[in-house]
Amino acid sequence: MTANMTDALAFAFTAALNPTLLAATMVMLFAAEPKRLMSGYLLGAYTVSISLGLIIVFALQDSGAVGTTEHTLSPAADIVLGLLFLLLAFVIHGDRDARLRERRARTKNAPKEAPRWRKSLDKGSPRTAYLVGVMLTLPGASYLVGMARISQANASTAGKALAVVVFNVIMLLLIEIPLLGFVVRPDGTKRQVKRFTDWVSANARTIIARIGLALGGLLLVRAAIELLA
Repeated sequence: MTANMTDALAFAFTAALNPTLLAATMVMLFAAEPKRLMSGYLLGAYTVSISLGLIIVFALQDSGAVGTTEHTLSPAADIVLGLLFLLLAFVIHGDRDARLRERRARTKNAPKEAPRWRKSLDKGSPRTAYLVGVMLTLPGASYLVGMARISQANASTAGKALAVVVFNVIMLLLIEIPLLGFVVRPDGTKRQVKRFTDWVSANARTIIARIGLALGGLLLVRAAIELLA
């Protein structure tokens, strides 16, 4: 596997840290028919993410636009994302978001209308879940840089196409893992999901701070290596 391919798959794990996908998964997990909803959502997400990835990798690589973007954007994206992750860890670890949390606590009991996509998922239609998956699966910085790395890799056409598919499978692990659990052990999966969400809720600040510190440091180190190479 080339260095570009390895980097691309690393960005896939970064792209998987998607708050919208996590929120949608939580909604579907406790629906009456979670397996059907999650299957529809995942199919919609695959439709958009894989199709767009193939377009970026194959339709734009010959023009050189992706290559130029990759060489200029990748270190810059690493630096920006790294600093943002470190800032997030700094703010949370130092309890500097206390004022924001107090404000949220005061408004917590105020009635708040749910987003339209959540209302659509709550209705329980696999077709609607498919459409929500299509609309919510939008490319972020990690996705674009990952596709650029794949487009510049020294690999065959089939190898690049496979890399696009693998990238998107990794990116959507948040919904694939619980969906597989519902297929194999539906009752046990629901209990495990409840236990996991309770643990995350109790330790959310520590988890976020440590992940932010680790990712931020790794991204800045990689940017420095690329700029000095």
